[in-house]
Amino acid sequence: MSRVAEISRITNETDITVKLNLDGSGEARLQYPIGFMAHMLTAFARHGLFDLEIRASGDLDVDQHHLVEDTGIVLGQCFAKALGDRRGIRRVGSCLFPMDETLARAAVDVSGRSFLVFEALLSGFPLVSAAPGLNPSSFQTDTVQDFWQAFTGTAGLTLHLEILRGRSDHHKIEALFKAVSRSLREACEIDGRLGDRIPSTKGVLA
Repeated sequence: MSRVAEISRITNETDITVKLNLDGSGEARLQYPIGFMAHMLTAFARHGLFDLEIRASGDLDVDQHHLVEDTGIVLGQCFAKALGDRRGIRRVGSCLFPMDETLARAAVDVSGRSFLVFEALLSGFPLVSAAPGLNPSSFQTDTVQDFWQAFTGTAGLTLHLEILRGRSDHHKIEALFKAVSRSLREACEIDGRLGDRIPSTKGVLA
């Protein structure tokens, strides 16, 4: 069974289309105007072995919040749609991800219940970049929690995120994205022993 979803969401603030294949090879095709977030989404696809296509634009003249948060909304919707009734999946996954001085921990339950614990120890200072010949740009690190809050809300899953130690906000955020993707990869995998059953004593994950 193909576990693929495509969703578009257009508001007065953002225009986002996401296509997701849960059983892909980790390919990312992104038209995304925030460089650091594009880097995170590419890492997310690669480490989760999800094929991911995103086309996005938004009111960046206001700030980055709307676009980053709405991306989480649509990506979460794609996960929920691609998983269907969640029959046969492992349901739970976790990962400790080291990145130089940083150690991140993620644990996910694809439970149908939305809940986020986010303890990332971020400084709150923006990450600044500048390509040759271009004006400097920055990434609002406070939007990372907004992204994961939106994602858990529409995907219908419980997610615990922690930075156990670290110095660089870049490393902290990237390690979290990679830890989440590997946790989701494990949780979304088909469990051969489970067969066609739903992994819940309730008989439903919704």
